[in-house]
Amino acid sequence: MEFYIAHRVAAEGDDPLLALFLFEGDGLLGREAAALDEALGGLVTRVRKSGEFPGKARETCVLHNAAAKGPRRVLLVGLGREADFAAEGFRRAAGAAGLAARATRAGEMSAVLPVTDRVPREELASALVEGVALATYEFRRHKTGEGAEEKGPVARVTVVEEGREGRVAIEKGFALGRTLAEAAIWARDVGNTPGNEGTPTFLANRAKEIAEESGMKLTVLERADMEVEGMGGVLGVARGTLEPPKFIVLEHNPGRTDLPCIALVGKGITFDSGGISIKPAENMHEMKFDKCGGVAVLATMRAAGRLRLPIRLVGIVPATENLPSGTAYKPGDVVRSLGGITIEVLNTDAEGRMLLVDGISYAKRYKPKCIVDLATLTGACQVALGDAASGLFATDEALAEALQKAAGKSGERVWRMPLYPDYTDQIRSDVADFKNTGGRSAGACTAAALLQAHAEGTPWAHLDIAGTAWSNKDRDYLRKGATGVGPRTLLRWLMEQAGK
Repeated sequence: MEFYIAHRVAAEGDDPLLALFLFEGDGLLGREAAALDEALGGLVTRVRKSGEFPGKARETCVLHNAAAKGPRRVLLVGLGREADFAAEGFRRAAGAAGLAARATRAGEMSAVLPVTDRVPREELASALVEGVALATYEFRRHKTGEGAEEKGPVARVTVVEEGREGRVAIEKGFALGRTLAEAAIWARDVGNTPGNEGTPTFLANRAKEIAEESGMKLTVLERADMEVEGMGGVLGVARGTLEPPKFIVLEHNPGRTDLPCIALVGKGITFDSGGISIKPAENMHEMKFDKCGGVAVLATMRAAGRLRLPIRLVGIVPATENLPSGTAYKPGDVVRSLGGITIEVLNTDAEGRMLLVDGISYAKRYKPKCIVDLATLTGACQVALGDAASGLFATDEALAEALQKAAGKSGERVWRMPLYPDYTDQIRSDVADFKNTGGRSAGACTAAALLQAHAEGTPWAHLDIAGTAWSNKDRDYLRKGATGVGPRTLLRWLMEQAGK
């Protein structure tokens, strides 16, 4: 999908489909909209006043132009009340426009950006790219025959703007939007990959491609290497599977010790049956998405390399399956993490934290200024926040605020969760330093407490994306399946850290 700018009067073009974004109500039209209305013989005004198109957020209406001149079809897209308008609202409206354009099979779409003081033009352009690209995403790799073909693809989107004064801002927005959308789409593709294909080796191969493309340093620890290191958390979970576990480390600007270092850690459970503490069969197929935290880290590293961000960035993905077998780790086992902390296993389905404690401990070797981890960690967080937001835990206020700001800009909402000492007390073990679950009460918080114990001494934040990593239905610009959550927020944050 390509994005362009055309400097001309929208009403005078012969576009197959022209999207016109309108606020709710039947007030005065802007100059471009008024000209289009005139070209259509006042049809836009009549449709608005009739109540057929009140302009509610994300509603659409296609108008056909019977005149000899002007766009063949005009797509009206509602923005809701202008008083409530924000970049995320336009991102969702752009997604609705993209879906409507695909339904018309026009093959391309032109658009007139809304005129508003509430959102800068650069952000509008970025939101347009993200909304259209993400809403029209399809995962069709395993479809055959006619099902393999994308239905009504939108190959080209052109912003029509008569004046040239906003061109630089729009082009900057296009560049940002492409970067963010491509990262999320890559994460969706890898996240949607089924467990029989998307193994730890598969993730390691994707990391190899990233390293080769951007010149990053890649280290992949095998099972024997992890045994030498003493990674009891990863190795404990990996005992039940024949698939070789991988501990993946990507380093961007590895030799630049003069640059500030940031470490990202992502949970890479490529399929999670729950192990001995096996999950119910219903919906277990969704556990191919349990790698989405690790995938988010890889997608972010890929984009950071392409952007050549002037920071030292380390991406760590401990990856394995979690399966029951005669060799699988068991409830009651005690393992020693890379950080030297002993953990009593009460539930083998609380496996993500077992990977992350080793990942966080390894990250500390780089003496980073902060560590951020992402994981589909707890059903408890999904119960608490649903699919509306990810849980954010942090030991550093500045880090938490920066991530919240980036999430607000990306539209990937986060909600700050507590790290009270009570939660650490709740996971004290009678036979080891900690146990890997504190029971049903405050499940997301006690899981975070175990991670916090391993991050001690380094500013750290944890994003529990259990409720946001995948969706059971299409929602706005999110498609059913892996949502690609994480990279758009992380990249905005990292670009801010890099001064870009």
